[in-house]
Amino acid sequence: MGANGIMLSIENLTIAYGNIKAVDNISLEVNEGEIVTLIGANGAGKSSTLRAISGIVPYSGRIRYRQEDLRGVAAHRIVAMGMAQVPEGRGIFGNLTVMENLKLATWQRKDKGDIPKDYERAFGIFPQLQKRRDQLGGTLSGGEQQMLAVARALMSRSSMMLLDEPSMGLAPMLVRDIFQVLCDINRAGTTILLVEQNAHMALSIAARAYVLETGRIILSGPGKELLGDSRVREAYLGVDA
Repeated sequence: MGANGIMLSIENLTIAYGNIKAVDNISLEVNEGEIVTLIGANGAGKSSTLRAISGIVPYSGRIRYRQEDLRGVAAHRIVAMGMAQVPEGRGIFGNLTVMENLKLATWQRKDKGDIPKDYERAFGIFPQLQKRRDQLGGTLSGGEQQMLAVARALMSRSSMMLLDEPSMGLAPMLVRDIFQVLCDINRAGTTILLVEQNAHMALSIAARAYVLETGRIILSGPGKELLGDSRVREAYLGVDA
């Protein structure tokens, strides 16, 4: 664990695509055991921030995980350090079965003896996936694919999970289920950084939140506090201040 319980620390992060700054000099922290959420409109820089943390896009500034500088660290090494990403659009392998998708997430693990126990845990959280274990990922419903993406991240035995828009395209009831699962996973010890357009759900489960607008953090604070903030309510919750 980092100093003062800080698991992930981002300082002066800037990400540019050509002349366009997707993220403009932001700083944020995630403490061990927290759910922290980034909210904001499409194009605010939320997903770019997650991609930088995962080692997928170049950036300037500094990202540290458990006090280790991530600059220049390959994406697969970052996963091996204990950080798993559930990407936007799920990123599952449609031509592999549910079981094969889950198995892929274990290839870097040294504790092979614990893997069967983790399959049980994943299927305990998502009984639906157990019924579909031999089914191809591409034939699952959107909700089941999202469950598989989260279960796959669990199988990597990560200390921290980065989730990019887990509620996208899901029916409201499934959204509630997915958020309940995230709370359960967090209570069991996984730290979560969540990017989410469903601001209401995200703020209601997050210990802390950052609001991004055109690549900059314009507000931050406890999730519940921001739920009641008039600017947030007007801009993201569809509620007049």
